[in-house]
Amino acid sequence: MRRVPDLAERLAARTLELVDIASESRDEEPLAAHVAAVLRGGDVPVRDLGDTCLLAGDPGRALLLAGHLDTVPAQGNRPGRIADGRVHGLGASDMKGALAVMIELALAGGRYRCLFFGREELPARDSALTPLLAREPLAAELVVMMEPTACELHAGCLGNINATWTFHGRSGHSARPWAADNAIERAAAGVLALAAQPPEPHSFDGLEFVEVATVTRIAGGIAGNVIPDRVECHVNFRYAPGRSPAAAEARLAGLCEGRGVLRIDSNAPSGPVATGPRVDALVAAGELVRAPKQAWTPVAEFALGGLPAVNFGPGDPAQAHRRDESVEIAALVRAYEVLERFAA
Repeated sequence: MRRVPDLAERLAARTLELVDIASESRDEEPLAAHVAAVLRGGDVPVRDLGDTCLLAGDPGRALLLAGHLDTVPAQGNRPGRIADGRVHGLGASDMKGALAVMIELALAGGRYRCLFFGREELPARDSALTPLLAREPLAAELVVMMEPTACELHAGCLGNINATWTFHGRSGHSARPWAADNAIERAAAGVLALAAQPPEPHSFDGLEFVEVATVTRIAGGIAGNVIPDRVECHVNFRYAPGRSPAAAEARLAGLCEGRGVLRIDSNAPSGPVATGPRVDALVAAGELVRAPKQAWTPVAEFALGGLPAVNFGPGDPAQAHRRDESVEIAALVRAYEVLERFAA
């Protein structure tokens, strides 16, 4: 008699199957088609919502699981493998392990609808989710966004500003620097002043979020013997729930005030901390640790669409986007079992 794989084997095999299908941002179509085929093959209803978005399961279900299909670019970490109790490979933690949990719950007749979408790893303005929620309003008592949380419940999320900080000087010959005004030196003073600002904790609904501004890229200069007259820095500012996008821009401008010219390039709003009986029931289903989400996630997009959402998934945030990315098989099983109990 043929042996039926146990839950851990099924989840590990499904995760590896998904890892091995390339789905970098903007190239999610093959994975979306594969997911739809697997679910339809298991008699799960699937609606193609366009733009690599799929909605699976009974339309009457009040609970919605959500996961993004895309990954960051490969770093020599595809195809994947199973070893040492983990599935290794591109997107294993962020978030193909979570997609595997969603698929297996749906195939088992789980009491969820499942939403799959693309382009989450790109700037928020490029996301497939926000336009989907505008053209296809969804109803749910709670959305469980299955971003990596190491099987904790992470509430809310930080807002995310990307900005260009430009410093101007006066070009000249490097043999006579006193006749020029070095924009690199001006930028260095500004960057060091910003770096000296301590992280700023903010308490919101009993959870502590930390606001921080960081210079992540810098470029300037045209030749080895020319004092540069222009340097551009990229600044990333993460801000807490409770601070509006406009107030966050004003705060970043204040941190950079008096040095260079700041231009806001994008601003993804923070996500509120969802509370209520459904959230309490999810916490109770796994005796989950409840923590703030010290990152931006699509819970902010769901909140703008009028849907309460929390983050819960099997991936470990510390594993996301790494060359040696992996997810623990035991975490896949735990996430599945918690969500199974929660739905029941």
